[in-house]
Amino acid sequence: MELTQILRADAVKAVGAAGSKKRLFLELGDMAAAAHGLDAAEVASALQERESLGPTGVGKGIALPHARMETIERVLGVFIRLEKPLEFDAVDRQPVDLIFALLAPQDAGVEHLKALALVSRTMRDGGLCSKLRANSEPGTLHTLLTETPKVQAA
Repeated sequence: MELTQILRADAVKAVGAAGSKKRLFLELGDMAAAAHGLDAAEVASALQERESLGPTGVGKGIALPHARMETIERVLGVFIRLEKPLEFDAVDRQPVDLIFALLAPQDAGVEHLKALALVSRTMRDGGLCSKLRANSEPGTLHTLLTETPKVQAA
C-alpha cells in the first residue's frame, strides 16, 4: 500500500485556522465530500465519534483522526495543514497543525490498520513535516506526502 492509493491531490488543503476540533472535522468532511463524493456531515460525525473514544493527536503537531464508515469501499485520506495550530488534546499536549484523516470501510480490519501504520510512519519523518510546514500550496503538499521514500505497510 502506498499513499498515492489513499490520498488524492484534491483531498489536500492548507487552511488558516480551524477554531475547534468540531470545525476541523467539518472541514475534513467538506473535503471528503468534494474529493471522494462522501456525505460531509456523515464524515464529520464519524470522525467526532471516534475522537470521543480518545484523542488522535499523536504528538509533534500531528493528528491522525480516523473512522470506519459503512458507506465507503476502500481506505481514503484527507490532509489539512493549519497555519494556526489547534489545541487537540495530543499526547504531548502540543497543538496540531498537520492533520491526516483516514476513512475506512466498516469491515476493513487489516487494510485500515496497514493504512494507519503507513500514514503514522510517514508523518514521523521530521524532515517531511518541516517541508509540509514550509509550504501552503496543495499540489506541493500532495507531492511531498506521496513522493516520500516508499515505506511499505506491515
